[in-house]
Amino acid sequence: HLTSVLWEKGYSLINQGDVNPQSLAGAISTGTHGTGASLGSLSTAARAFRLVLADGRTVVCSPDEEPDLFEAQRVSLGTLGVATQIQIDVLPAYHLEERLRSMSLDEVEQRWDELAAANRHAEFFVFPYGDHAIVKTLNPVPAEGELKILTDMEEANFRRVCDLCAAMPMLTPALQRMIVRPGLKHRRVGPAYQIFPSERTIRFEEMEYELPRANGWAALREVIAFIRKRRLPIAFPFEFRLTAGDDIWLSPFNKGDGASISMHQYAKMPWRQHFLEAERIFRAHGGRPHWAKRHTLTFRDVQELYPRAQQFMQVRETMDPDGKFLNAHLAELFGVRAAAAVA
Repeated sequence: HLTSVLWEKGYSLINQGDVNPQSLAGAISTGTHGTGASLGSLSTAARAFRLVLADGRTVVCSPDEEPDLFEAQRVSLGTLGVATQIQIDVLPAYHLEERLRSMSLDEVEQRWDELAAANRHAEFFVFPYGDHAIVKTLNPVPAEGELKILTDMEEANFRRVCDLCAAMPMLTPALQRMIVRPGLKHRRVGPAYQIFPSERTIRFEEMEYELPRANGWAALREVIAFIRKRRLPIAFPFEFRLTAGDDIWLSPFNKGDGASISMHQYAKMPWRQHFLEAERIFRAHGGRPHWAKRHTLTFRDVQELYPRAQQFMQVRETMDPDGKFLNAHLAELFGVRAAAAVA
């Protein structure tokens, strides 16, 4: 309810992700982001935290107070303590204009830098067997009448397509070529907190990799070509977004501006092996995964991919020496003996 409460008080978040069920603490601690070439992840908006530590003590951290703890907490995966208060940057409440249109994938690639520069937020969705993409842009505008509420008809139709793909995987390429038709156009205006998030009622699995912006298109083209060559039945589209670089220790954007590629699969269809094979492609292009989505990173990977990982681990050991805030997955990521972590 954070965004609606902020709106009532006359404020909006600087940016939001594609969905909004997360807590603010969870979104920040995993580096969750929206899209926008000049906009960082939600973690970059954090200015101070109040944490309850593993021993019950309460501590406040900021750039001026416990600065190492603050730097580690900005993307911490919840391993340092329970965030009970967060100070963040916000903007005066604003409205957004949402525009959707279909374009050939070739045209999107040719014009991508132009689209990214001309719009505060730009992204696109493309099915692995489709030749057209749905380009989505958002820009601040004056208020304009009542918000058009999207019907769930398209979501229901897409669910039927997914069920067909699950029942008859060989139909996936043909079905996807029919889904996105040339000439699609859509526009609506509303409060930012209502325009940012998308409704997601169809269950899916997701892996997202953050790549150097210059490598984004090559990685996308390669993974699509791989899927087509192997005729893999991937029912969901890819999502391609942009995020500004930052200096956060465990942020996948801490080496510069990034291109984010989200790969999805309908929950009723196989995904593990497909994601593993795509992950190899993303890693080869310099990618690092979104912490809150599927990935196979190991302790060694974390050390190799994040130059400040050791510094983060030292802070974590100081704050939670007994691993109370660790589960088996986090213990493996940070090289903590299983006996010291909560199962």
